[in-house]
Amino acid sequence: MALADGTRLGPYEIITAIGAGGMGEVYRARDTRLGRLVAVKVLPGGVAADEGRLRRFEQEARAASALNHPNILAIHDIGVHDGAPYLVMELLEGQTLTQRLGGRALPVAVALDYALQLGDGLAAAHAKGIVHRDVKPDNVFVTNDGRVKVLDFGLARQPEAPVGGAPEAATIAMAPRTEAGVILGTVGYMSPEQARGEPADIRSDVFSLGCVLYEMLGGQRPFARASAVETMHAIMMDEPRRLADVATSVPANLAAVVARCLEKRPGARFADAAEVVWALKGLQSTPSAVAAPAAGPDDKSLVVLPFADLSPGRDNEYFADGLTEEIIGDLSRIGSLRVTSRTTAMALKGTTKSLPALARELAVRYVLEGSVRRAGNALRISVQLVDSATDAHVWSEKFGGTLDDVFDIQENVSRAVTEALKVRLTASEDRRMAKRPIGNFQVYDIYLRARRAMSSFTVAGLREGEQLLHEGLQVAGENPLLLAGLARVHFEHVDLALEGGEGLADAEDFARRALALDPECAPASLVLGLVEHFRGDLALAVQHLRRALESDPNDTDTLWWLAWFSLWITGQHQVALEAARRQVELDPGNPMSHVSVALAQYVQGRFTEALAAIEGLPNEHPMFAYVRALALVGAGRRDEALAVLEPFEPQAEFDMSLAYALLIKFAISGRGDRFPEVLDPALVRLADLDACTAVALTMCYAAVGDADTALDWLEKAVPRGYFNYPYLRHHDPFVASLRGVPRFERTMDVMKVKWEAFRP
Repeated sequence: MALADGTRLGPYEIITAIGAGGMGEVYRARDTRLGRLVAVKVLPGGVAADEGRLRRFEQEARAASALNHPNILAIHDIGVHDGAPYLVMELLEGQTLTQRLGGRALPVAVALDYALQLGDGLAAAHAKGIVHRDVKPDNVFVTNDGRVKVLDFGLARQPEAPVGGAPEAATIAMAPRTEAGVILGTVGYMSPEQARGEPADIRSDVFSLGCVLYEMLGGQRPFARASAVETMHAIMMDEPRRLADVATSVPANLAAVVARCLEKRPGARFADAAEVVWALKGLQSTPSAVAAPAAGPDDKSLVVLPFADLSPGRDNEYFADGLTEEIIGDLSRIGSLRVTSRTTAMALKGTTKSLPALARELAVRYVLEGSVRRAGNALRISVQLVDSATDAHVWSEKFGGTLDDVFDIQENVSRAVTEALKVRLTASEDRRMAKRPIGNFQVYDIYLRARRAMSSFTVAGLREGEQLLHEGLQVAGENPLLLAGLARVHFEHVDLALEGGEGLADAEDFARRALALDPECAPASLVLGLVEHFRGDLALAVQHLRRALESDPNDTDTLWWLAWFSLWITGQHQVALEAARRQVELDPGNPMSHVSVALAQYVQGRFTEALAAIEGLPNEHPMFAYVRALALVGAGRRDEALAVLEPFEPQAEFDMSLAYALLIKFAISGRGDRFPEVLDPALVRLADLDACTAVALTMCYAAVGDADTALDWLEKAVPRGYFNYPYLRHHDPFVASLRGVPRFERTMDVMKVKWEAFRP
């Protein structure tokens, strides 16, 4: 049904036809209410004639519209015009990937960029359990500004038989769900299981993504044959030509990623598009792999090694460490740099490894090292930047002055690094680097000592830090960094069950005072996010965390909490996994980065991957033992989980990590009678405030068969903002006995609504 120019479909006025295909005509149109241009796709009228098909069309359109992601075509509206359903979508200017390819390979850097964007879009769908089933260049659009958009989400689940005529020559009929014997997808890009008419899941999209990536890099389809039947046979039985033989410019590691996507067995492929993206990003940051052809000498990644203290009395180590951390902080706030975090960097103090070996281990290109000599009021700093690829000095310089010059010296070092790496600062990055949050050296010295004390996250360290921060305020007056530090102290008191609601109020007060002085104070925004998390407003909590990341994009502390919120509380597992993997990339030497990845895998039911993420971490630490035991139980290895936890016993002094380990130990062994030995009043008080702690108690009581107490705690967690529906519904091995219990199912219904509606 062709529409004339000027035709109105509700508020949408047709301007001109754009194109047509087997699934209908597409038009450029104007939304007369909002004054914006849109695309309108009118489907064959037979869809509306079948009530079941129309209902499925509406369901799939709603599913597609829920995928709010920059790499997925946005769906604005649906309707019916003269018996024909139509979709209203964002209007894109550019060309399909098929047109962009034109039968030729793309440069490696361009192909990698497109693959990452395509993978990000698919990962967002996979995180919601949506399988595209028809990933191909025709369903990938490249806008004029280089943005990749995935098209036709959900429409791959359309009617069992084509409507309004035969399907296009290269397309097999699609079905509303995957059933044995029904072939889904497009010949040339479908997976072996699709070709056999078997059930297809997320890993089928991974195979199709591999086909697209192969074509972008090699300029040809991996299984192209003379006919559709021969192509399907090749997909099921044949191996594609090695990419190295097709395109010699493709690095071996990149070719290996493509080959894994194209494995015949689904279990041998990457688990989902997120894992493909992670693998590609890993190659991007490795000079010996994709980074070399893609970025070459312009790779902007570095580690700042702890500055050596060369003071006469060797008594200024804290000062040298503080200066190192401040320079790391300056450089980490530059979005185009990838800077290894302070935790991993500071752990390298005293290392005897060569600089090239360190760089390879951390997957960075450059190493910044230096020394500090402080004698009385005099200060001398020597710095050098080394290119690990050649072990050559890129830049070196000595800075001298007095202690009052330390802030100028710090800024000069940071700017010299950016100039040496040819990094162009944005206006906001330039402004942040020039800031002097603490302009008084005496106060700066107090702040460094307070930060060192607080970094232990022990009660004694926090109290020492609090005392020092108040001392600094007495000298300097209101100061954003000192206030943000006090905000964090009070939050940690709550998180360690030392304070209750009054601690949250104090944390919020100090954080807001800090932000009133400096709206870009990232540590204060982080604390506000943590406070809102305890209060149950997760959307606002995530907003504060994202604001913190805007000011400090490489802050691994904020990434940890973003991952924690997303994986445990809100069920946004893709966000969690991306944040966790970014932590490992920036902070590979910090065991908690690997714990974050393990937990992100665990809550998605990927227990083997969770165990692999923390392989090598010592069981002697109760947190590591706790996470390992969770994954072992999920993998059905309860005896091994108990063996891991066996050494731990209650102690007189309360310790939160130990408490979690003991609760799980007694839960696995069915010893609910021993819970009171662990349930310190502080832990119970925290569970009343913290949804995660409440859910941990839910798991433990459910495991020992006390359904009523388990559900009491779960019903407390939901008002506190907990709505990780996928985890409790599908993956948590501890609450299996609750599934089907009416009270649990009612809570799940409430949780599902919250989970589906959540838009951080």
